[in-house]
Amino acid sequence: MLPLEGITVISLEQAVAAPFATRQLADLGARVIKVERPGVGDFARKYDSTVNGMSSHFVWINRSKESIALDLKEEEGKMVLNSLFEKADVFIHNLAPGAVNRLGFSAEKLQERFPRLINCSISGYGTGGSYQDKKAYDLLIQCEAGLVSITGTEEEPSKSGISIADIAAGMYAYTGILTALIAREKSGRGAVLEISMLEALGEWMGYPMYYSTYGGVEPSRSGARHATIYPYGPFQVENDKSVFLSIQNEREWAQFCNCLLEDEALITDRRFQNNTLRVKNQAALKSIIDAKFENLSSEEAIEKLEDAKIANARLNSLEEFVNHEQLKVRDRWREVDSPVGKIKALIPPVTTKDFSYVMNPIPEVGEHTLKILNELGLENLNPIKQ
Repeated sequence: MLPLEGITVISLEQAVAAPFATRQLADLGARVIKVERPGVGDFARKYDSTVNGMSSHFVWINRSKESIALDLKEEEGKMVLNSLFEKADVFIHNLAPGAVNRLGFSAEKLQERFPRLINCSISGYGTGGSYQDKKAYDLLIQCEAGLVSITGTEEEPSKSGISIADIAAGMYAYTGILTALIAREKSGRGAVLEISMLEALGEWMGYPMYYSTYGGVEPSRSGARHATIYPYGPFQVENDKSVFLSIQNEREWAQFCNCLLEDEALITDRRFQNNTLRVKNQAALKSIIDAKFENLSSEEAIEKLEDAKIANARLNSLEEFVNHEQLKVRDRWREVDSPVGKIKALIPPVTTKDFSYVMNPIPEVGEHTLKILNELGLENLNPIKQ
């Protein structure tokens, strides 16, 4: 069974946020028709050429879609898009602010013509206010939402290593569309959804926001450590290697003192009696931990941490992640077809025996244009300006 079989999604999408949302809808069986510029297509196709000549971003979030090439500045291109809306359940777009309205496809007009249509827009800052038309890329949203101010080291702020603002917006578009589909079953009406990247990432900033607002001080930039929990993060072992660990409560602290530090007196040491004190006196505690860990191999340290039931991890490279034994045991890898051959892909992370996922090919620009025009009875149109 495919949960979204029979649902048609029309997407005017580019980059990451909207394509991430629509790929997840496609994973569940929705038919996703990706409208692209003739010739060049989604500009994310050219971000890099590392996956056998294709962009790593594009490969990640564009499988299982159909691509139609339309010149939407031409009347024939607009005519085709209007015909697509006749059969669509969802319209999602993340073009530049105001672009869809200028093309003649505003939410108000579409809602009037297609009352069952779910219309989802993704933008940097949402409508209204002085930021409405401001350009918004992932790094810039990370800055505006305060994420960069608390990420990195004491000496230098840093962005997240992945497009976290785009991913947040894409996830809320995905869940918002699913919610609207459920609501439509009850009301018979579609919905207009607006996702702001700033507000999506802002939701994820809840803990540091409350910590700062009510604590009177912003969380410090602490690299791979934690600003408000200790011990937490990397600790050096033999041969300049590191293991990562996390103490989350007093029971774990006692276990850590007994099994790793082998000093029961530290449990009730006034400097370390609770997490607040351990954070305050972390320099002294770090020297005690380092003295114990410096003669352990990473394997020995992790074995001791496991025996003590203390959360821990190795610092894997991406190659080590791809070859992670847990992913192999759980059979998480599949192969997806593409214009450049078979490509490895992780299956979606929701595991269930009740439905399967679609893992269909990644399309070329306009690969399905003629097929879709024939379906619409518009095979004589030329929606691509020559």
